[in-house]
Amino acid sequence: MTVPANDNPDFFLHEGDHGTFIREEYPEIMPTHIRPLIYLTDAPNKHFDTVLQGRGSWEIGVRDGITNAYRHLRSIVFSRSITESPDPTVEFVATDPVERVRELKREEGMGIWLCGGGKLAAALRPEIDEMIIKLHPVVAAAGIPLFGGDFAPEQYDLADTHVFNSGVMHLTYTKP
Repeated sequence: MTVPANDNPDFFLHEGDHGTFIREEYPEIMPTHIRPLIYLTDAPNKHFDTVLQGRGSWEIGVRDGITNAYRHLRSIVFSRSITESPDPTVEFVATDPVERVRELKREEGMGIWLCGGGKLAAALRPEIDEMIIKLHPVVAAAGIPLFGGDFAPEQYDLADTHVFNSGVMHLTYTKP
């Protein structure tokens, strides 16, 4: 088995009863180029209208020629090294991510989805009101941490669970 470069978690389970749940309940997290293949071309967003990514997560798609994997969402990439977007449908932000997220929260709209990036998650941790963790029965033993920052325990309440026959669990946590 080839060890991934810790930048593309392609070992997650895609087949199984959890896939139907994700496609039906969270169609907006499916990349735009995949949506027609799984009959979601015109599916409305249910939870999120904005996606946030760190540069590393965004570059996973760029390596495959996809400069905006989520054209059906407002796409924002945080990067200190890339300040001008190569795609007019992607906003690049080089300033403080916390301040930008606070601005987004004041706007009308749906939720904000943080799509990958342990460093970005650590920076935005004070603004994370809800975490949806997709737990797969796969042990990688290495990879990108959920929060790539300093050790600082913080309590969240378990708000919802979905356990699937595939062994995948969807766990929703909220700030108390």
